[in-house]
Amino acid sequence: MSDLKSTIEKLVRAQQGLLTAADSVDAAQWNIPPDLTCWSAAQLVAHLCQVERGVLAYADRVIRKTALPVTFLKRLHLPIALVESRIIKRKSPIAQEPELLGSKETMLAQLRSVRERTLAFLHETHGRDLSGYCWRHPFLGSLSFYAWFTFVAAHQIRHTKQMVEIARNLPNHVANSQK
Repeated sequence: MSDLKSTIEKLVRAQQGLLTAADSVDAAQWNIPPDLTCWSAAQLVAHLCQVERGVLAYADRVIRKTALPVTFLKRLHLPIALVESRIIKRKSPIAQEPELLGSKETMLAQLRSVRERTLAFLHETHGRDLSGYCWRHPFLGSLSFYAWFTFVAAHQIRHTKQMVEIARNLPNHVANSQK
């Protein structure tokens, strides 16, 4: 269960990092992408909420059934560290849902709420050995139950780097008083 403890710690650190990075995006620019090829901060947070809700919902459904045996070879996957690194940029296989976009305060509250539900779920299931449950990630391969929640943290760390880029590349609307 030490893996679960480290996963929970990573989820908490990832959330703190993202919230700190989001602080650097002005609320007035929350829904503005830095350019036509980038997401806005709002789109990024909506994506994070959507992915984490999806992982949580699937995990909740799958553990209600008996775990299916998975061969060693099918358990092999790319390292989750690739997700954090952002060396390889990927397009999300999940379509953006415009109705998930809102004000900065509302969206960050939703992000906190999703993470609270994730941590509560992990706390509720901590007494069970769920390592036998595996399902496929679209890029990494088959991940175990615990690896999926480590992925959620790594995914948020990845997008924290993107949030920093968004904040850095938004136009600065502060009037220059020097003449």
